[in-house]
Amino acid sequence: MTTDLRPWRGVLVATALPLNDDLSVNYDKYAEHCAWLVENGCDGVVPNGSLGEYQVLTPEERARVVETAVAAVGGARVMPGVAAYGSAESRRWAEQARETGCASVMLLPPNAYRADERAVIAHYAEVAKAGLPVVAYNNPIDTKVDLVPELLATLHGEGWIQGVKEFSGDVRRAYRIAELAPELDLLVGADDVLLELAVAGAKGWVAGYPNALPKSSVELYRAATRGDLDTALPLYRQLHPLLRWDSRVEFVQAIKLSMDIAGRHGGTCRPPRVPLLPEQEAAVRAATEKALAAGLA
Repeated sequence: MTTDLRPWRGVLVATALPLNDDLSVNYDKYAEHCAWLVENGCDGVVPNGSLGEYQVLTPEERARVVETAVAAVGGARVMPGVAAYGSAESRRWAEQARETGCASVMLLPPNAYRADERAVIAHYAEVAKAGLPVVAYNNPIDTKVDLVPELLATLHGEGWIQGVKEFSGDVRRAYRIAELAPELDLLVGADDVLLELAVAGAKGWVAGYPNALPKSSVELYRAATRGDLDTALPLYRQLHPLLRWDSRVEFVQAIKLSMDIAGRHGGTCRPPRVPLLPEQEAAVRAATEKALAAGLA
């Protein structure tokens, strides 16, 4: 389980957001989903991440999503994403998280443009003023800003960040980060490099596919982080056809479809996301059904 001192450790699910047929947010289903994840072994939830479609929520919806998650599972288990185009707005979201009772937040670098190192440092310094521990989110694929190990070490050395969700896909960075900033917690950021980063010393997983398959995903993480490869490797091979969707453009649609197939409420996405292509849907459906038939629900 997570601890009060480092609440970002363990399996924290980047929660998908249930929508009604009219694309309004279904807060009751979201609360139930957060509670269900924790009941099935996950350590906490990350609302308002990319998987939660935060970019297309109104400010009122975004605030209520955080409040709903805290009411469902308690603030220590909630690490909201606070990304925004402006540093002041990100700081306000961090303050809202603090006031709601959250124990930490997750923050992308500036993502409205290709920020330089000075801008990245200023951005994290500003949001850290909200008073909550910050976990950086390195996603150079989508943001075009790369939090390389040297920059992460600078941010950590200044006290602006306490962990990093690593989504670059370059598992070699785990060792460089550990050398430069040994007290900076590395969190797995992409589902399809879970085993590699767990073996390299990751302290947590900001996860996508536990939205559909929490028990087997948690079993995989626990086995991998304790070095039980006899358990972890076969399970990783079984789940990998699904886990790799977390690193694809259509990850939200894919995970929501798997949730539907697994008997959860995945549902549709808000525009500009569009439905999966028929061949994509068929691939996700086949992989999900195979996982369910193998007892991995």
